[in-house]
Amino acid sequence: MAGSESYPDDLRYHPEHDWARVDGDEAVMGITWYAQDSLGELVLFDGPEVGATLTKDEAYAEVESVKAVSDVIAPLSGEVLEVNQKAVDEPETVNEDPYGEGWLVRIRISAPGEVEALLDAGAYRAHIAEL
Repeated sequence: MAGSESYPDDLRYHPEHDWARVDGDEAVMGITWYAQDSLGELVLFDGPEVGATLTKDEAYAEVESVKAVSDVIAPLSGEVLEVNQKAVDEPETVNEDPYGEGWLVRIRISAPGEVEALLDAGAYRAHIAEL
C-alpha cells in the first residue's frame, strides 16, 4: 500500500492535489500523496490520448478507487507526449509510488508562465493543513 506521506521539494503543486515535475519545456505530472491517500486503493486510471491538449485547471483524466471516481486536474497546459502505461495497467502503482513509478502523463508545456502560479512544497503543505 502507500508509502509514508511526502511532498517532494522539487515539485510544484496544484491546489486540487496534482503535482508537476518541470524539466525545461516538459513536465511529468501526477496526483499527490494526499490525493491517493484520500481516494484509497486505485483500481483504474483512464488517461488522455497521446497528442491531446491539456488545459490548466481542467480535468484531463479520471482515477477510480474502491471509494470514488475522481477527476485528475491539469496543473499545467500542454500537449500529452506520453501516458504512463504502468499506471494504466497497474493503477495501484500510483498508491505505492505517486511521485516515481506512479506518474500519470508527460507533457510539452504550452504556457511556461503557468509554472510560477503553482504552489511550492511548503505552500502545498500549508494548503492541505487547512482542509
